[in-house]
Amino acid sequence: MSKTSKKAASADRKARIAEMRRAEQARERRNRIITITISTVIVAGLVGWGAYAINGANDKKDQRAVAAKKTVQGEKTWDAKKLGRTHVQGTVKYPMNPPVGGNHNQAWMTCDGNVYTKAIANENAVHSMEHGAVWVTYNDKATAADVKTLGDKVTKTPYTLMSPDKTQSGTITLSAWGHQLSVNQASDPRVEQFLTKYVQGAQTPEPGAACTGGLTAS
Repeated sequence: MSKTSKKAASADRKARIAEMRRAEQARERRNRIITITISTVIVAGLVGWGAYAINGANDKKDQRAVAAKKTVQGEKTWDAKKLGRTHVQGTVKYPMNPPVGGNHNQAWMTCDGNVYTKAIANENAVHSMEHGAVWVTYNDKATAADVKTLGDKVTKTPYTLMSPDKTQSGTITLSAWGHQLSVNQASDPRVEQFLTKYVQGAQTPEPGAACTGGLTAS
């Protein structure tokens, strides 16, 4: 091969190598741009999602706060700070019937959706309410159909219990710590409202305390 041919071949190789380097540099620039763009999009998305999540959490917190302050129509309330919480022996004379709080027996009635067919002691039921349970009671004015409807609802709702109470004035009464509602029929929409609001609600003196493992009855 002549010197001229060798020089031409060498120049051609150098040109190809230079072209390859330029192509490689171009690819690197494109990859950097793509990486930066994707990273920017991801960061923007995370920031946006974080802001959305925070706003959503704040909205839910605000909604819960509003719901906690809003009472169910017709319910009666008592100052929880004035309701005793001492464990005592024997019977307690409560200022309301059924009671909505106060000193009580150290044993609670099991309130894991339990339906009792006979009257239970106030002192044990009050302890259940201290744990965040809603106590559903009814007198002889309640129809068999209403009793069954209430029983079915209670059975499906943890932190509730139900029992008859011939001494109460209201046909059907729902009691939580410091709160009480009387209705005439199980179909009254306020029954569900009361359960939703007060089962383990903000009024609970001992939130998360057990409703299982307590006393049981028929």
